[in-house]
Amino acid sequence: MTLIRSLYDRLILPHPVGVLIVFATILVLASIRLDQFRLDASAESLVLENDRSLEQYREINRRFTTSDDFLIVTFTPDGELFSEETLDTLRQLRNDLEAVDSVSSTNSILNVPLLHSPDLTLDTVDSEIQTMDENDVAPATARDALLDNPLYPNLLISEDARTTAIQVNLPTPDRYFDLLNQREALRDKVASDTASAEDRRQLEQVSNEFIRFTEQMGEKRDQTISRVRSILDGYRDSAEIYLGGVPMIVADMIQFIKSDLSTFGIGVLIFLLLTLAIIFRQWRWVLVPMLCCGFTVWLVIGYLSWAQWPVTVISSNFVSLLLIMTLSLTIHLIVRYREFQHDEPEAAPRDALRRTLLAMIKPCFYMAITTIVAFGSLTFSGIRPVIDFGWMMTIGLSVAFLITFLIFPALLTLLPPPIDRYVASDRIPFTDAFARFTEHHGKIVVGGSVVIAVLCVIGMSRLTVENSFIDYFKSTTEIHQGMITIDNRLGGTTPLDVVITDDPPPEDAGSGDPFASDCDPFVEDCGEAEEYRDTWFTYQKMERLRRVHNYLDSLTDTGKVLSISTTLDLLAQVNGGEQLDAVELAFVPTAVPEDLRDILLTPYISEEHDQARFSVRILETMPDLRRDQLLDTIHEHLTGELGFDDDQVLFTGMTVMYNNMLQSLFESQIKTLGVVFLAIMVMFVILFRSVLLALIGMAPNLIAAGSVLGLMGWLAIPLDMMTITVAAITVGIAVDDTIHYIHRFKTEFAKDGDYIATMHRCHRSIGRAMFYTSLTIIIGFSILVLSNFIPTIYFGLFTGFAMFMALAGALTLLPRLIVLIKPFGSGTGE
Repeated sequence: MTLIRSLYDRLILPHPVGVLIVFATILVLASIRLDQFRLDASAESLVLENDRSLEQYREINRRFTTSDDFLIVTFTPDGELFSEETLDTLRQLRNDLEAVDSVSSTNSILNVPLLHSPDLTLDTVDSEIQTMDENDVAPATARDALLDNPLYPNLLISEDARTTAIQVNLPTPDRYFDLLNQREALRDKVASDTASAEDRRQLEQVSNEFIRFTEQMGEKRDQTISRVRSILDGYRDSAEIYLGGVPMIVADMIQFIKSDLSTFGIGVLIFLLLTLAIIFRQWRWVLVPMLCCGFTVWLVIGYLSWAQWPVTVISSNFVSLLLIMTLSLTIHLIVRYREFQHDEPEAAPRDALRRTLLAMIKPCFYMAITTIVAFGSLTFSGIRPVIDFGWMMTIGLSVAFLITFLIFPALLTLLPPPIDRYVASDRIPFTDAFARFTEHHGKIVVGGSVVIAVLCVIGMSRLTVENSFIDYFKSTTEIHQGMITIDNRLGGTTPLDVVITDDPPPEDAGSGDPFASDCDPFVEDCGEAEEYRDTWFTYQKMERLRRVHNYLDSLTDTGKVLSISTTLDLLAQVNGGEQLDAVELAFVPTAVPEDLRDILLTPYISEEHDQARFSVRILETMPDLRRDQLLDTIHEHLTGELGFDDDQVLFTGMTVMYNNMLQSLFESQIKTLGVVFLAIMVMFVILFRSVLLALIGMAPNLIAAGSVLGLMGWLAIPLDMMTITVAAITVGIAVDDTIHYIHRFKTEFAKDGDYIATMHRCHRSIGRAMFYTSLTIIIGFSILVLSNFIPTIYFGLFTGFAMFMALAGALTLLPRLIVLIKPFGSGTGE
């Protein structure tokens, strides 16, 4: 404390202008690279740390020449789809979309092969293919051909032929994958400690180049999507049109982040101005705290820009959080300063400021540390965006504490506030009502707390993690509306790839004579007697894949399923309704026309890697969707009923990555809560030098954290990426009130040793500051309801609720336990 007193007496208070000049220089340096501040809503921002599913997802896409880099335009005309007028409108829309820069091609019912010619056979398929674009096909004939084709229904056209889709392809440049592969290879090398100094330098160079390239891609893609939307607007008067697809979702989520940053920042700023003006009614008490809040956000954004650290959907509310937390610190200083003004009105402003700083730095330091621990515990979650959020807030809160105790006194030295009539007043503050209730109804306080605790435990036992991605967005957003349309009419939204690896060749493969047995594998299905051939195109293997396809298609949670079986059904249709025999099956790779291989073969079979792929769409709108259970059921059936080994079955795609993240939430919640409770307990023991007092201080915080989780359980609201953070953060923030109250109680108790009188004095002093700060936090978090991202709304509402419970506990249960247990000695009072 002597060092801190010396710092203020010799440096801060005598030289406020010099301190502000140095700080202004730091602000300027932080501003130099503000143009590097960036946002991220890519797949990497929504997965677990070190989740191999993302790498597998990319690898499978490369092997099977598939990609999610396309937009889906759903088109439901007001009239009949298969009329000349409507098809002309659809064709014009398609042409307009193809003319957009960055659009490489489109797929629609207009250009896909109809395969309806009476002269069509396996031998003539290359010459007899017709399309609506290139041939004079009657609309009714085209309708029947599309609906009879096993590939198109629930993909490009709904089963009732009312809705169709245009796939707008936006290919990712090869340069992106080149840089990505270079970066990942160098990262692996550095992680294995085999990297040289040159490798590390090259990693930094490639990483920066990758960031610049992805930013350029993002800007170009945003422009493309904006242009596509403007085109669609010109056709909405004649059809119901929605835009969907991964690029659109990413672009819209980035817009949500930008909107949240600006909306929350401005909303919280306005709220803070009003709060300070209403509570303290002096312009100095508005200007100085607002400058401190603004400086904190400025420096953190500057640091993130220098570090090229992107903000995700999860961390997008860091601005409002920092504004609220910084204001909370400054309000404690303001209230204490005004208390000293009231007690010693003749004292010089600098003396009152000095006493305030020395009296509050210790409890505020522990307040900041416990909140930092709460946010820091999120780094144990294992979820990349949650980890980043934890680190950002840890850095931000450290900056907030330093600015509060360095810049706040410098500014106040230059702008000393006068004593107003509210400071001079001797009226008893309203917070004393909590002390009177606690004094006269102590049993109700304790009994009510026990009941709440029991309800919390029951509610927590009902918590789940299963939720739908579609429920993350308000029903008014195009993401939500487009997903419903695609789910209900076009075969499902979320992609799941089931990849089957072929059986390894037997040890004697190639040594036998396929013609030595009684069965000729090129003419008939030999079953178990079939000679091994290193290709998928055999009766036995294709029949096995068909059983997989049929099983996946039979599940209630799956929509459209595509595989090599779809292609074979299509070829059977071309073959006059007859399934291909063994000879025809063997020549399928050469029988399929070159221009159709990327549609019918390569997305489903990789002979090079001995793998077959099943493209499955999951119905996000299914009310009883349980992804983890669905994946386990599929895996159990494939390995049990169909006889595949565990290492032959691979699940990949956004469904898998999203499920991995969801299933980690329970474990993450336990980890984060365990870390924060342990760390806070240790700090309580150090701060109060009493295990008993530490346990008393933990009681209201346990109820506050349990109340939010219990309420979620009772309301059947599942955990998600945002709500998982609420309990840990609540403990870290709520414990601030506990620290301030116990610290003040200990100080006040030393005056007369009267527990009841001390409780009333604490409620009239620090209790008022606790009420102001908690009210600020509660209303500040309520601003998050303006977000389009539902988890952010839940985060704001549940954090506000938890803070209300924490305040109530700190003003009732905490003092009741102190009076009841008497941790400071026998004293007097009840």
